[in-house]
Amino acid sequence: MTDADNEQPQFSLGEIVTKLPAVRAARKVNVSSHVHRRLITPSGDDDEIAFQHTVFCQAGFPYRNPGDDVRLWQREQGAVSLLVEAGRAKHPKTGQWVELGLPWGTKPRLILAHLNAEAIRRQSAEIEVESSLSAFVQRIRGFNGGREIRMFKDQLSRLSVALVRLATARGDRAFQIDTKVVTAFELWPELDERQRVLWPAMIRLSSDYFNSLQQHAVPLNEADLAALAHSALAIDLYCWLAQRLHRVTPTKPVFITWAALKQQFGPDYGRMDKFKAVFRVALRQVRARYQRAIIELDDRGITLHHSLPPVTKKLVQIKQLPPNPDHANRNPAG
Repeated sequence: MTDADNEQPQFSLGEIVTKLPAVRAARKVNVSSHVHRRLITPSGDDDEIAFQHTVFCQAGFPYRNPGDDVRLWQREQGAVSLLVEAGRAKHPKTGQWVELGLPWGTKPRLILAHLNAEAIRRQSAEIEVESSLSAFVQRIRGFNGGREIRMFKDQLSRLSVALVRLATARGDRAFQIDTKVVTAFELWPELDERQRVLWPAMIRLSSDYFNSLQQHAVPLNEADLAALAHSALAIDLYCWLAQRLHRVTPTKPVFITWAALKQQFGPDYGRMDKFKAVFRVALRQVRARYQRAIIELDDRGITLHHSLPPVTKKLVQIKQLPPNPDHANRNPAG
């Protein structure tokens, strides 16, 4: 499912009756050609580097909107269990607590990669998101229209208030961490009063998350994320392979069954054949970008071979940027 699938053509009711088949066909061609162009555009050494936490390379948010009334989301991957709880934010104008839905789709995945990169480059848990997010959206999506920015800001707000519970099972014992990615933020309302969008202008990553990120950040090519930004599944596959393939023992390939792949990436698909079809498409798109990946897919499952990561260590040049003096004395918590 692409972001374009959520956009509705602006026609009158009468025009829809006569034009809908042609509109659907045109949209399908435009989306497909746009995705194809992004997939085949080569990456360069000067591309921006993004980062994803290894936990979110193994388990992620919902692919589609589960509905704002759904307050909990669970994902299992082997011994790792992720539980995300939707949160609330206090509206700065009405003073009311507003329930925000769960983060979902491509945008929270892209936002996390951006926030992680900003935090690592600046070596600071405090990030101004107004200008940096707009520039990121321009790079990642190729445009920065108002509607697109509002959608990113909405997902940033959902991510900022969400509570993340992570548990790992070891034998008959389980180790659990309850934390937030974002621990504090300044919340501004959307300027257009007709919109209910609330969005943070500045955020602070939680100390637990920020400290863990220093040790468990997986480098990614931002251009690859841009090329895969139409598919949450493709982004998840790319991130998973980026953190997994280089850890495979060269002499011992790893085999994973279709059942295990479906548990990790497709529990929402009822039928295995439907999941296989969607997975194969997403994997082809990922391999078009991550060409170093050595993998084999057949009717039994997938075999992972030792491969160089998409971003090698020599390309990871973390620039130590000075803190923004405008934020030196600002406290987002109060």
